[in-house]
Amino acid sequence: MLKEFKEFAIRGNVIDMAVGIIIGAAFGAIVNSLVVDVIMPPIGLLLGKVDFSNLFVVLKEGAVVGPYASLAAAKQAGAVTLNLGVFINTLISFVIIAFAIFMVIRQINKLKRQTEAPAAPPATKNCPYCFSSIPVQATRCPFCTSALKTE
Repeated sequence: MLKEFKEFAIRGNVIDMAVGIIIGAAFGAIVNSLVVDVIMPPIGLLLGKVDFSNLFVVLKEGAVVGPYASLAAAKQAGAVTLNLGVFINTLISFVIIAFAIFMVIRQINKLKRQTEAPAAPPATKNCPYCFSSIPVQATRCPFCTSALKTE
C-alpha cells in the first residue's frame, strides 16, 4: 500500500496540482490585498467615506453595549454580527480571481490551438464498389479492378 501511495504521490499530475494550489493560494493573497487595500478604499470614498471592512450589522449585543466603532470592537465585546463588508470584499476578490483564471485558461487554450498540428489527410479510402481499403491516389481498385472516379 505504501508503494502504491508513493506512485500516486509522485505522479506528474499530482505534483502539478500541488504547485497549482500553492500558486493559487499566493495569487489569492495578492488579489485579496488588491481588493482590500487598493480597490475598496476609493469605492468607500465615493460612497460617502464607508470602510467596507467595518460594514456590519449587530444581531445581538455583546457584554459591552454598542454602538461599536469597528468590527474588531464588536467582536471584542462579544457581539454577534453580520459582516456585510467582509462578504463584499470576499465577493469582489472572487470575481477578480475568477476573471484572472478565465483569462489564463483562455490564453492556454489559444496556445494549444496554435500548437496543434492540423490533422494529416487520410492515406486510404474505401472502394465504393467492394469497400476495400485502398490508397487515396488509386485510380483503379486493386481488389475488384473497378475504375475509380478521380476527385
